[in-house]
Amino acid sequence: MFDEYRFSGSLPENASTYVTREADKELYESLTAGKFCYVLNSRQSGKSSIRVRTMRRLRDAGVECAAIDLSAGGVQNVTPEQWYVDLIDNLIETFALDVDLAEWWVKNKLHSEVTRFRKFIEEVLLVEVKENIVIFIDEIDSVLSLNFPTDDFFALIRACHNQRVDNSDYNRLTFCLLGVASPSNLIQDKQRTPFNIGRAINLKGFQLHEVEPLRKGLEGKFPDSQVVMQEILNWTGGQPFLTQKLCQFMVEESEKENPRTVESVVKSRIIESWESQDEPEHLRTIRSRILRDEERAGYLLDLYQQIHSHGDVVNNDSAEQSELLLSGLVDKQQEKLILFNRIYQEVFNQNWVEAELKKLRPYSEAFRAWVASGCVDESRLLRGNALKDAEEWGKNKNLSYQDKQFLAASREKEIQEEIAAREIEAQLERERKDREATEERNLLLTEANKKAKRQIRNGSAVLLLALLVAAILGVFAATEGNKALKAQERFQEANTKAIEANKKVEYANRKAEEEGKKVIAFKQQTQQLQTIANAAKQQAQQATEKAKEEKRKAEQAQINANDANQKATAAIKQAQNAERNADAANQKAIVAKKQAGVEQQKAEESQKIADDANRKAQVAKKQAQVEQRKAEESQKIADDANRQAQAAKKQADSLETQLALGKKDVENVQKLSQLAGELRNNNLISESDEALKQAGLSFRVNDHNLKQALLLASMSQAYQQLKKPDDARINITESLNYLQDKGNNINSEQKLQIQVLVKNTEVNLLYKEDKTKAIEAYQQAYNIIKLYPNETNPFKNNQIINAQNIESVHRGLLNLLTNKNQDNFRQEVRKSLKQHFFAELESFLKGKQWQEAEEKTWNMMLFIANREEEFYLDYPQIENFSCPALKQIDDYWVQNSKGNFGFSVQKKIWVSTGNRLGIKLEDWNDNDEKNYLRFASAVGWLEGVERQPIWYLGDLEWERIKKDPTSPRVRGGIPVVFRRDRVTVGPSLSFLALRLINCNI
Repeated sequence: MFDEYRFSGSLPENASTYVTREADKELYESLTAGKFCYVLNSRQSGKSSIRVRTMRRLRDAGVECAAIDLSAGGVQNVTPEQWYVDLIDNLIETFALDVDLAEWWVKNKLHSEVTRFRKFIEEVLLVEVKENIVIFIDEIDSVLSLNFPTDDFFALIRACHNQRVDNSDYNRLTFCLLGVASPSNLIQDKQRTPFNIGRAINLKGFQLHEVEPLRKGLEGKFPDSQVVMQEILNWTGGQPFLTQKLCQFMVEESEKENPRTVESVVKSRIIESWESQDEPEHLRTIRSRILRDEERAGYLLDLYQQIHSHGDVVNNDSAEQSELLLSGLVDKQQEKLILFNRIYQEVFNQNWVEAELKKLRPYSEAFRAWVASGCVDESRLLRGNALKDAEEWGKNKNLSYQDKQFLAASREKEIQEEIAAREIEAQLERERKDREATEERNLLLTEANKKAKRQIRNGSAVLLLALLVAAILGVFAATEGNKALKAQERFQEANTKAIEANKKVEYANRKAEEEGKKVIAFKQQTQQLQTIANAAKQQAQQATEKAKEEKRKAEQAQINANDANQKATAAIKQAQNAERNADAANQKAIVAKKQAGVEQQKAEESQKIADDANRKAQVAKKQAQVEQRKAEESQKIADDANRQAQAAKKQADSLETQLALGKKDVENVQKLSQLAGELRNNNLISESDEALKQAGLSFRVNDHNLKQALLLASMSQAYQQLKKPDDARINITESLNYLQDKGNNINSEQKLQIQVLVKNTEVNLLYKEDKTKAIEAYQQAYNIIKLYPNETNPFKNNQIINAQNIESVHRGLLNLLTNKNQDNFRQEVRKSLKQHFFAELESFLKGKQWQEAEEKTWNMMLFIANREEEFYLDYPQIENFSCPALKQIDDYWVQNSKGNFGFSVQKKIWVSTGNRLGIKLEDWNDNDEKNYLRFASAVGWLEGVERQPIWYLGDLEWERIKKDPTSPRVRGGIPVVFRRDRVTVGPSLSFLALRLINCNI
């Protein structure tokens, strides 16, 4: 009689549609021979069915069998004791052993759990059961979710095999493990692993010669059932679930008037709109396994894409290839990975891969090309908006190391290109200014030449007049005229030199300004800017030398101006002498007139000549005064030139100082980056990321002392994490010295935040040495947070401190404030920390970070109820939980989810599904359980085909919640706050609902 095709769950041991494969023979013969076996394969590949069928055959052969399903009893928060007790209890029940488990367990309480399990096997199981024994352990991958290591369990299986030499009874015992995991996932220690002494059973797809039981169900429904069966296998590749399902589809198709081909049925009922038709879930299970770990999903998709594009990839047993095999998408044949079947090829096609890669990273095409080049092809790096979008996308994601490396290389390349572009612009600007300066200098020289020529012409006229006077008054007056002319020429020369000196000083000033701009550019660069900084320093030194040369020339101009001034004074004195001589000549003329009337006419003419000479002397005196004023102006110009030269020198000195400070900044950034590398080498990944983050944040701090305080404090923290207390102490001391600089504004936002970080780091060193000083340091950080809440708000963008820093300060104080006289202050700190938690919760909710908000809600409630050490809330704590706090938490959830999430939403659903209020576990009955399941179904807490309730938050479909929080399947589903308590979820929710009603929420 032919049974229906079954493609959901295990086949019964007598099912007529069971397909016997080569693996059935291998498993049966290996277990009969006493070999340890393991069947580790993808889901829905027939593992449980082959176990059921093999157990029946073994029992028929007189072998005693036990089957333990590790997923049946749950694995969340199970203790080692509970886990091993469940294993022993299963064996006692299966083999009907006459032993009191509770009494026996207490009797052996001095032994470890795994030793007690071994003693049970040796002293009870092998003694009471005389036949050969095979213990099947199904869903072995469940151990990966346990909160304790299970290496000892697998080592025990190996030990049982090794004991056969010393205890022959162990020859009667063997194990068979089944599940979805690789041996390397289950145990890492190759010296203790049982998998290198066992037999791996590979479940291959159904072959045509094996599927006669399936073909019989098609017989009589199609003209040639063998051809239909072959066509089904061509599409499914013999995958058990799909093969059984497609056979059933074809039976249903045969009952129609115009039955379609296998290809048409596959496309219409499996491939097209596959997400909605995938019931029971199969394809979605494969997809979820590929995409469940965001960091590894990219590698798995890249590997799958290679297989999809090229047909096969050489097997190297890498972790990614093992994971892809366990998903069921690919199969291994002749040391190559190939696509398992055509259905997978059509569903998970190239478009699907590219779409998922884009969800993982919007820059996937450039990223893959960059990785393929060995991470050296800079043309594949991102720039501009593409880089900004990629960085924004990756902010809250757990990126792989290569993703971080790719984004960092892109940012570095963009900075390099910007610097190069700015250098070119600066060079062009310098060339333009040089051309303008040259043109201006030539223009001034031309003007000066014209002015000099005019002055020479004027001087020639004066010289001609002076010669005429000299002819009358004598050679002395002519000589004085020549001296005045030469004084004028020397003054003009000094004036010209002073102007040139002024221009050179202005040029030096412009050079200094240009170097200053280079300093600003220097602060924005990393190691590549060191060479530019050195060049800038050399140019600054050259500018200083030029400034010194200009100063020397200005001083020479001053000397020349002084000389011209002295000569102008001499000319005035000579003119006064000429005036006195003219007066003497006038007196002589009068005497001559008195002596001889005949000489009257000559005397009058002589008088006229004397008057003319007197007027000319007056003109010469005025000219000398003009020359004196010009000399004074020249002196003033020289003084200005001197002052400008001094200013240029000061700017050059300032430039040199800034370069030295910039060099110190870069050196400490490099040291902190090296420490981040050491932390990563020591597997301190989050600590390494935090150090790199602080190195990056330092570039936003303009003040040198504050920047040094931040870098040194971060270095001190890194040294503490690397167990180097002496280096940590040196760096925190230097950091505090920089922080105490009086030139910084105490109210500056950056300094306040850096003070909190430095004090927090300092306490880590003081904690064991001096408790009083540790409290003082924490209190200083706490006072800053309280006095300047806006400046130290960690939820604003681009903050130096984060929420963990604020919490650390509060936690540190609470741990140190142990005296009774400190209770008031302790209560104040607790209140402040609670406010901080509420702010953090609000930040998560506004950002739609539901999972993080749910975790914060649980931790807050434990903190408010003083139950952080116990890590659960019992009935009394729920009954007395603070109403204002509970209302505030609920308000935040309801407001930010638009009424979809929150305790009050859950309460309404709880009451509407008929659940009672305030029911303890001992009063809980079957009707309460049914009502609870109705509630769980309403809020989306049921999963799987059998719709079992979830018992841990990680089971929630967070992606579905993020994608559509308004969906009826998730409304009221969060927060889930009773997942780690010692009581069951239902009664806890019953008490929570009652508390909400009593609090009018």
